[in-house]
Amino acid sequence: MAPPFEFATARRIVFGEGAAREVAPAAAALGRRALVVTGASPGRARPFLAGLQAAGIACVPFAVAGEPTIALIAGGAERARGERCEMVVAIGGGSALDAGKALAALLTNPGEPLDYLEVIGRGQPLEHPSAPFIAVPTTAGTGSEVTRNAVLASPAGVKASLRSPFLLPRLAVVDPELTLDLPPALTASTGLDALTQLIEPYVSKRANPMTDLFCEEGIRRAAGALPRAWENGQNRTARCDMAWASLLGGLALTNAGLGAVHGFAAPIGGMFPAPHGAVCAAVLPHAIAINVQALRARDAAGPALGRYEEVARLLTGQPQATAEDGVQWIAQLCRRLEIPPLRAYGVAAADIPRVVEKAAHASSMKGNPVALTPEELGEIVARAL
Repeated sequence: MAPPFEFATARRIVFGEGAAREVAPAAAALGRRALVVTGASPGRARPFLAGLQAAGIACVPFAVAGEPTIALIAGGAERARGERCEMVVAIGGGSALDAGKALAALLTNPGEPLDYLEVIGRGQPLEHPSAPFIAVPTTAGTGSEVTRNAVLASPAGVKASLRSPFLLPRLAVVDPELTLDLPPALTASTGLDALTQLIEPYVSKRANPMTDLFCEEGIRRAAGALPRAWENGQNRTARCDMAWASLLGGLALTNAGLGAVHGFAAPIGGMFPAPHGAVCAAVLPHAIAINVQALRARDAAGPALGRYEEVARLLTGQPQATAEDGVQWIAQLCRRLEIPPLRAYGVAAADIPRVVEKAAHASSMKGNPVALTPEELGEIVARAL
């Protein structure tokens, strides 16, 4: 008997090569003034701006050069309100999409970001549905186009989420062609983020039969496609498979939660100049290794260990693979893709206690399949250095 569960996602998803052509006509049906959020390379959005304008939509550009901050979103919301924007269209990586979700929410809800942020803010629920929001990812990693949270950074070096079902986009357009020009390093970090967001929901305490289907398909696709996309960015089959895996990861994580890797990603990303995907990539093999070790010691008969074994089978294609084989496979992949260790971003051994303290209280840690001790959490970071 399937356990009870809830599943939510974007109102409409369009996937496939050439899907980006759907953006302008879809936006034209939603309004006539759009805040257009772009990432660190706004030039990549020029074709979208031209298409929107040709469809009769006045565009107000808003660039997000890095991970969105509370101040940036507050200023963007004030500008969008002043310009009387009716919708938000975000084109870019996870940072641009998260910024777009937050701005769409603040277009229709009064106040400032801190009114609604978890942990560091007042955590008030959004009372009104967001303005219409269209998400167009240009990387294959975050799955942010189908998640219901937006991560913002604070001046205190803490990242917190604005979280609500209202943040789910009206339309998610996933076009693998938009990822063809990603450089190898970004392909690697975003791709391993996608893989993390398939593995963690699969072993999460909140896993359910529907997300299991997404995770199994996504892990299998990513295992074969990520090395090929890294070696040859113009490999359309590999890029399509990675875009599909990333989308499946977003669908899974927003409905089943995450785990220790993302528990560390938030505080490390807030404390150091480390991109989210890069942190996930550096931590992933070590977090799985410690989780497997803890499960063998404290819950060997529980379901989580069996799920890690299934992950290993999906990754390696070997029906007899053990959980440890899966750890080894991921570690070898990280070496092959030249993933930098955490020390490359300034993390040192002296920082471990502070990182562990913050990670232990991260919301993502609640989904981890086993409660880890401070010593085990510290060992993950030490190995990732």
